[in-house]
Order: sequence, then C-alpha cells, then structure tokens
Amino acid sequence: MEERSCILPGGWADAQGEIHNRVVFSALTGREEALLADTQGNGPAKVTAVLSRCLKQIGSIRPISESIARELLIVDRDFLLLKLHEATFGSRVQATLPCPWPDCGEKVDIDFTTEDIPVSPSQEKGPRFTVVLSPEAAFVKNGKAHREVTFRLPTGADQERLSSRLAENEAQALSELLARCIRSIGPHEMTSAEQIEALSPLARMEIEREMLRIAPKIELNMEVNCPECARLFTVPFDLQDFFFGEMRTSRDLLYREVHYLAYHYHWSEKEIMEMPKDQRRNYIEVLADEIERLNNAV
Repeated sequence: MEERSCILPGGWADAQGEIHNRVVFSALTGREEALLADTQGNGPAKVTAVLSRCLKQIGSIRPISESIARELLIVDRDFLLLKLHEATFGSRVQATLPCPWPDCGEKVDIDFTTEDIPVSPSQEKGPRFTVVLSPEAAFVKNGKAHREVTFRLPTGADQERLSSRLAENEAQALSELLARCIRSIGPHEMTSAEQIEALSPLARMEIEREMLRIAPKIELNMEVNCPECARLFTVPFDLQDFFFGEMRTSRDLLYREVHYLAYHYHWSEKEIMEMPKDQRRNYIEVLADEIERLNNAV
C-alpha cells in the first residue's frame, strides 16, 4: 500500500524529550472504514483508534501504538485527520447549512478543500515550557510568592479523559485540563483541580494565554457569505464529526463496492477490504468501462 508523509505542526516528544515531527501514514483501507464507522465511543477515542491504524512511523519510532497516538498534541491529531481525509476521501469538502440570521434561513452551500485550511506550526518545541507570571499574578503559598510555571500542551489523552466532563461542566473541565497540563509553580507540583482553582483569575489567564501562544494552530472557523441576504457569518468546522460522519455515510457504499468487485473479479472479501478507497474506485472504473465496451460490441 502506498505510504505518504507529512510534517506535524507541533511534534511528538519521546521519553528522552526528543521531538519527532515527520510522520509516515497510509490511507484507510475498507476494513478500517467499516470498523471505525461502527465503533462506539467519544470522538477523541475514535481519533486515537484511527491514528494508531494508519500511522506507520513518527520520526524513527515504529510501529505506532494507541498509547503514542493518544500522546500526540490535539492540533497534531486534527492535522493528521486532515491528511487522512485527503488520502482516503480526497481534499474536497462540500456541505449545505442554513443561514443563521433569523430573517433569512436560506440554505448556503459550502465548498472548499482541506488543503486551504490555514495551519500554523509552533515555533517553540518541547515536552515542557515555562512562563513567568506577572508579580500581580504570582502564586502565594506559605507567605512566599512563586511566579515560574512549567507546563505541557494538551494531548489526545486529555481530550479522551475530559470530553464527557466538558459537556457537563465546562469550567470544571478547564480546571482539570490545567491540572493535567501544569507541572509545577515554583517548587510546588500541581496535581489536582483544587490546586488550580486556588490560582487567581489573572494567573490562569496568563498561563492559558501562553499555552495558546506556544501551541500550533489550525484555523477551523470559516467565514461564509449568504448569497440570499449577503451577510457574513462564521461557521466552526467540526473536523472529527465531519471525518467520522463521512465514514458512516460511505459505509453502505463500501459494501456495494465489495459486492461489485467480488462478483466480477471473484476476489475474496478480505482482499477487497484491504484496499484503500481510491484503489477500489480505480478497479470499479476500469470494470465499468470494460462492461460498457462489451455491451456496445454486441
């Protein structure tokens, strides 16, 4: 199967702290399309499953386990979903949604390519980062003020752990996320959401702002112009919902493709399901042309 490569906008840190950012991957096969379309669970867990199946190598590390896929930065995981979408389904995205303005509501067509989505790599790399709080934001304990904060960036493991909590209580989920990402303030290790909640709002704001500054970015908010009322509105592109939604939508077509190829070529289901989508489609196009040629010759 053809393998592709890309450079992560962030990078994965191994146990020694070395950053690896070159990834080798392959498109989903039919087997994986079917499996992931039927897999239950939250979006982040399904992202881990698909990445562990399609990633072949990160830097010098192979094979890629679910544990490694889970440790990737959130933005790197989203970036890899974009690349897997391009490899499996193509880069074109087409959708229809209603204009949100109450006096309009007309349907608006969206048509773009994933290659057009802006990606900003991080300039600073590392498993750990440091920010010095302002004097006003210093963390005070036992009468001493501490300003140096070490932290890491959020990963897929954080997403998996907090996805259900986020829907129930966003503020608590954010406190738990900071507790997972902040490693220490001065000499004090930070290990619980209660400790994070003891920080002042200013301290939290400065830490969150530094995390956003350092992290790689993918711009998933798009400005859309309604052709009916001529007003602009912003659409958040939910990458995970879109990716797995396409797999659910294409599941029935997948089984039809397997039947069609098995019927004409007498290949086994296993052989066909191990093909990526573009390979199956190429055989179907060749077969359709040959059937048409034979019909015209009669």
